[in-house]
Amino acid sequence: MKQRVVVKIGSQVLCDAAGALNREVMSSLAGQVGGLAEQGHQLLLVSSGAVAAGSGVAGSRLDRIADPVARKQVLAATGQVRLMESYRALFEQQGLTVAQVLTSKSDFQTRRHYLNMRGCIEALLTAGIVPIVNENDVVAITELMFTDNDELAGLLAGMVNADLLVLLSTVPGVFDGDPDDPATQCIETWDEAVHQVEDIVQRGTSALGRGGMHSKLAIALKTAKLGTEVVIADGSDPDVLVKVVSAQSTGTRFPAQGEASSAKRWLASADSHATGWVTVNAGAEAALLDRSHLASLLPVGIEAVEGRFSSGDVIQIRNAAGKVLGCGRARYDHGEVRQLMGKRGQKPLVHYDYLYLVH
Repeated sequence: MKQRVVVKIGSQVLCDAAGALNREVMSSLAGQVGGLAEQGHQLLLVSSGAVAAGSGVAGSRLDRIADPVARKQVLAATGQVRLMESYRALFEQQGLTVAQVLTSKSDFQTRRHYLNMRGCIEALLTAGIVPIVNENDVVAITELMFTDNDELAGLLAGMVNADLLVLLSTVPGVFDGDPDDPATQCIETWDEAVHQVEDIVQRGTSALGRGGMHSKLAIALKTAKLGTEVVIADGSDPDVLVKVVSAQSTGTRFPAQGEASSAKRWLASADSHATGWVTVNAGAEAALLDRSHLASLLPVGIEAVEGRFSSGDVIQIRNAAGKVLGCGRARYDHGEVRQLMGKRGQKPLVHYDYLYLVH
């Protein structure tokens, strides 16, 4: 079966111990992508490495820049050129053309920007061109930065309705305990009935990179729930992509659960930067979380409104304790919601089709 695959390649996979680009690893990945493309698979890469590559370009000229943020921007701006040139040359040897796509979190905030970017990536994939996506570190500001490229890869997997998301790491996968313990094993298939994220973290699993394990697991579970299978695997394995796409046993696999609509996939990408929020009462909370039937959010169940938002904006939905239940696309603006909250017989503030629940 031909698949659409998003592959995230982190800096630790791409760079050697000195921080320079590891052309041997990059060449291996290009060869694997080339082979899979010949079989009819569509691949989209999310690649780190621009800042690391920039360190070999800017050199001593960085000493002239005191501001650490500006230094990182210079590294990203100069390094992105070297990174893409390396990819271009290696993929050209495979008979493939690559395209650079730089993005920021703001591109996921509005439905219009989201659809524009999706249209561009879809066109590239249709043309047989390999999109290589990275965060635009040159212009990104703290409040509009992705947590990491794992998050970006998860969002893109939802955007393009990918069959498979591959998070390449420097380790074989997720371990069920301390990697230094001989009894510890790599989890082949994640089962939520058996495995709990916090238990894995507390048992000292440092194997996904210091500080990065919790993020990888969270992205993997969220993406799988939206209908895309996820695999965390070792990027240094010369056949890792071939093994993952052909469903051979490698890394830790997170099976896809159900299938979300395009609108819900967008909402899942927008839940962290909503323009406002509403607090719902216990009755509305119970109705929304009742999986036995589909429920929209009605004004009668709203107790409070915060923020300034317009019709069509994404808003968060919270319970009385402040817990985020999900998010949705608002039918009314903030002023109209304040006038209608608590009233019966009104059209939904958030229709079920534009409602994304966190759990």
